[in-house]
Amino acid sequence: MNPLLIGLNAALSAGSTLSLVGHDPYMAYNFAVEIGGVVVGGFSEVSGLSSEIELEPYEEGGLNGYVHKFPKHTTYPNLILSRGLVNIDLFYIWYQATSQGLIQQLNGTILLLDDQQIPIMWWTFQNAYPVKWEGPQFKASSDEIAVERIELVHQGISKL
Repeated sequence: MNPLLIGLNAALSAGSTLSLVGHDPYMAYNFAVEIGGVVVGGFSEVSGLSSEIELEPYEEGGLNGYVHKFPKHTTYPNLILSRGLVNIDLFYIWYQATSQGLIQQLNGTILLLDDQQIPIMWWTFQNAYPVKWEGPQFKASSDEIAVERIELVHQGISKL
């Protein structure tokens, strides 16, 4: 039997006997981002942390009640990282280099932290590089923090 299925069956059977009493969900605001081995924290938002399996429909002759759907491949949307604008402009420098053909692919990790700032769960992404940079929007009547966004294309996400 497939080791992945064995692990899935064990997790499901263990989960059915575990109680969720006293287990609060983790807070989404408590996270850090590491890219290329450097924690580049201070982000206010990370989006695009998902994947989807594309399906191939197959209509079987003589069978009109349903259409078979077979998995083709997995796709990943771009990651969008938002943070307050700071003096160190590493993301814009990385983006500028990429726009000039100097593509440097980096691996990274998004770490979910507990209330003591200890990583409890993380998602890794592979071979990322920037494809879009967005600077802050200025508005004289606003007291909001100036935010920049960097959009990264990558070759997959793994949850650890």
